[in-house]
Order: sequence, then structure tokens, then C-alpha cells
Amino acid sequence: MPSIHVLRWIENLKDKGHELYWFDVLDRGPLENLDYVRQFVDWKKRKYPYIKGEYFLRKKMPSAYDKIIPYLEVSANEGLEKIIQEIKPDIVHSFELHYCSYPILKTMNKNPGIKWIYSCWGSDIFRHQVLKNDIQKIESVLSRVDFLITDCERDYQLAKKYNFNGVFPGALPGGGGYNIKDIQTSFQDNESRKLILIKGNHNETGRALYTLKAIKKIIDLLDDFHIAVFSAGEKVREFIKSDSELEGKIKIIERINQSELHHYFGKAFLYIGNNFSDGMPNSLLEALLLGAIPLQSNPGNATKELIGEKYFGEIINDPEDSDEIAEKIVNLIHNKDNNVQFAKSNHLKAIEDYNYEKIRDSINNLYSTVALYE
Repeated sequence: MPSIHVLRWIENLKDKGHELYWFDVLDRGPLENLDYVRQFVDWKKRKYPYIKGEYFLRKKMPSAYDKIIPYLEVSANEGLEKIIQEIKPDIVHSFELHYCSYPILKTMNKNPGIKWIYSCWGSDIFRHQVLKNDIQKIESVLSRVDFLITDCERDYQLAKKYNFNGVFPGALPGGGGYNIKDIQTSFQDNESRKLILIKGNHNETGRALYTLKAIKKIIDLLDDFHIAVFSAGEKVREFIKSDSELEGKIKIIERINQSELHHYFGKAFLYIGNNFSDGMPNSLLEALLLGAIPLQSNPGNATKELIGEKYFGEIINDPEDSDEIAEKIVNLIHNKDNNVQFAKSNHLKAIEDYNYEKIRDSINNLYSTVALYE
């Protein structure tokens, strides 16, 4: 899957003696700036010309469409099978389950001698386990996978419940580690911080509107703070613009890159991330690294593996309870002087735990272990 987290993971393998290949399983086109990786793209060819009614079938009867489409165009299984015959890989590593792992399961089952690493993304199991059709996909993939990578202990325990019997080397951050020099460049003095930074996703899993409703309840107590929202979807933008107080108080951050986002984290006193499906959010790790106190939701107790155990912060128990969120924001800002010291401690610990070189070595050691595994 072509995401920033996958790109960062691949960068850990550069100049480490690996032969690297990329199969564009979603057929979205080549990745940029990866001249050390051979990419297999533009593979999804039609077997037959387009048939009238395909679009309707895909939208209205997706299960039937999924059964028919392999007869109409080259499938991911067929695309991977051709690649395997050409390069004869030692390891296949897939990221994400439902769109990038399940579509190649048939080919992986035909090639049991090839070791399969699967990186579980936060919603892969936790969110989809309530759907009967998805349970079958989860169990069939996990029963074939040899090595499992997760970003939290929660998903390993769930994987064991759903047929995983392979090797779990321990949790690793989904995108690898962070360049500490870059982190230090964005880090600003904690005492002077007056920014509340909010992740603005409100969709199937994100619950940013409840965070904004909490802000609305206590807006008179936030005169000393600025508020900024990133990753704001249309619902969030409309909600802010529909309220004159919120519109006057909140800055919507337009599309920015990771480095620019880190500058906001580096001057934020408080970061709020609210959803009901994630594993260990990368934005939570970035908040810890850059000294922003996290107020974070806790799907399946994943967040509690860090917050309260290893790092200071607050947990949102119910992501749709704006009263709870409002109360916890007030408590954190009223104890700002003490919390600043906790934020500094978070920062110092996180730059040790998530140092790029340290995580890179763990990732490369993982591949060496897998290659030797019998």
C-alpha cells in the first residue's frame, strides 16, 4: 500500500544488502524516490473488454462482483504469481490485511515455502472482527502468515484469537523510527507553549466532532490558548464554519507534509487524537517525541500500553463523550506547570524509544531472522 508509513519502513532497508521489490497490489502507480527498489506496476490488465453493468454490480452487489472480476481482469494473485516465478523471493512482506494481504492469499498458499511477513494496521483486526465476512478473511490470512508485526500488543492477542500460530517478534512502530535531529529541530520550549493541536478526522473511525463539541463547551476557559486542527475532513470544516466562536478560535491547517506537521507538534502544549479503532497512532508517538501532552482515545486498551504505563498523558474512555473530553482538557490546562515537566520527560524517553537508528536495526535484524527461520 503506497502510504507514508510504508515508504518510511522501506527506507530502513536501504543499503543493507537486501534485494528489494515492490508489488503495487492496489495498482496505483509507481512510488517516487525509490530508485533502489524494483517496482512492479501497471499489471492489472483486462482479459475481456468492459461489460455493461460492471459498475452497477460493483456498487450494488460487491460480493458477486468480487467473484466475477477475476475472470474479467488480471487478479492480484495472478500478478504476484508471475512475479514470484520471475524473481523467486525468499520473503513476501505485505502491509494491511483486507486490500493488500487477502488478495494475494491464494498465491501465498500455493507457495508455502516462501516466508510471509504481515504488518497489521490498526483497524485490520480490531475494527473488522465484528463483520462476519471479514472474520473469514482475517482467519484465512493469519493461518498462513509466518511472522506478524503489530504496533501494539492488543493486535497480537487478537491475531492469536483468529488463527495466527506463527512468530511474533514484538511490537514495532508502523512506519519505523524517527530522525532525532529532525525532531530536535521542531522541538520548542515547553513552558511557552499555548497551542492545542487536534487531529481532525471524522469518518468511520475518527471522532473529531466530539472533540470539537468538547472545545465548544469550554471555549471561555481557553482564552490563553490557540487551537489548530489538521487532517480536517469536510464534516469537521463545516462544523467549525457553522459556529462563529469556533471559527474565530480554530485554525484549520491545510494539507502539509510530515516535517511541517512536526513543527506544530513541537509548539503544542496539548495534542488530542480521538477515534475508536486505531492501534498505536503515529500521531501519538509524534506528540510524545515533540513534547505535546497527549489526550488520546483508547480502542481496545491499545493506548494504555503507553499512556499511564510508560508515558504521561490522559486517556479518552468514550470517544463520543464530549463531556469527558472537555473535563480532561480543563484538568490538563489547569495543571499546566506540572504537566510541562511531564511533557519534557515524555520527550526524553521517546527519543530513546523511537530513535531511527535503533528501530532500523530492529527491522533489519527481523529480516535476517526470518531469512534463517525454518
